[in-house]
Amino acid sequence: MAKVTMAQALNTALRDALREDERVLVFGEDVGPLGGVFRITDGLTRDFGEERCFDTPLAEAGIVGLAVGMAMGGFRPVVEMQFDAFAYPAFEQIASHVAKTRNRTRGRIGLPMVIRVPYAGGIGGVEHHCDSSEAYYAHTPGLKVVTPATAEDAYWLLRDAIADPDPVVFLEPKKLYWSREDTDPEAPRGALPFGRAAIRRAGRDATLVAYGPSVPVALAAAEAAAEDGVELEVVDLRTLVPFDDGTVAESVRRTGRCVVVQEAQGFAGVGAEIAARVQERCFHSLAAPVLRVAGFDIPYPPPKLEHAHLPGVDRILDAVDRLQFTDEPDIRHLPKGAVA
Repeated sequence: MAKVTMAQALNTALRDALREDERVLVFGEDVGPLGGVFRITDGLTRDFGEERCFDTPLAEAGIVGLAVGMAMGGFRPVVEMQFDAFAYPAFEQIASHVAKTRNRTRGRIGLPMVIRVPYAGGIGGVEHHCDSSEAYYAHTPGLKVVTPATAEDAYWLLRDAIADPDPVVFLEPKKLYWSREDTDPEAPRGALPFGRAAIRRAGRDATLVAYGPSVPVALAAAEAAAEDGVELEVVDLRTLVPFDDGTVAESVRRTGRCVVVQEAQGFAGVGAEIAARVQERCFHSLAAPVLRVAGFDIPYPPPKLEHAHLPGVDRILDAVDRLQFTDEPDIRHLPKGAVA
């Protein structure tokens, strides 16, 4: 076993993909000799040459447009948007062409490409460097949207994304780049299939649904709640599109309560969609309303204030307290027509 960071896992995934498939190309701003701002592509140009991993001009729309043409031509481009909010100039390309080409050509042309986006906060960054932009991509039909929370998932989800016949937006939580976990690099695949959520911690009293950078926070909240005798189950979505309704609904039906945790602003976010899906599928199993813990509906704040903006353990536990744990009869287990 070895301690592996998420950054190392992503670098290894890119390296293995480049080695195994000559159609794979990696490009973006400063991803070549420098190895990227976060050094995710470190050493790839040295080992595979400038034709396989190369720098581009500072023009995100051009980067994605180039990738579209390359994907149409038989390559499998993996592009990096240097920071989350830097990707917005490329959004017209993503929404109008990347997401629509297969539908526009009635399935004749797919775009096997990956758009890597370092996203979310927790690194003391400033505006345009810490956005949580997942809702834009998840709302766009034709895109698959991925966000790992562990090094193992980072490796396997990126390998799956590169092998996918359709475009994938791969959101990398910046604050987890340097998180370490024990991983056996020689072990066979242990990660769940693409599109399946993971139960990171089992519990009986309520379900915390989280993804990407919010997963470690949800696990910390579950650990704190356990000290007071409340057992919280933590579901890590892993992929936002496709969304694993089955795992989430099964957990909530078992616990009867649900809190959704996200870093992004709350209004019209991914958490709202999750809450709606849980309510629709688990209404008769719910003992309390589905609650959300999210960032505030403001532009990303200055570094000294991000601790107040981002959901933390205390805010999650406050939401859990609002789920109204009582000794009253649980109406889910009463005969039909009975009154508690």
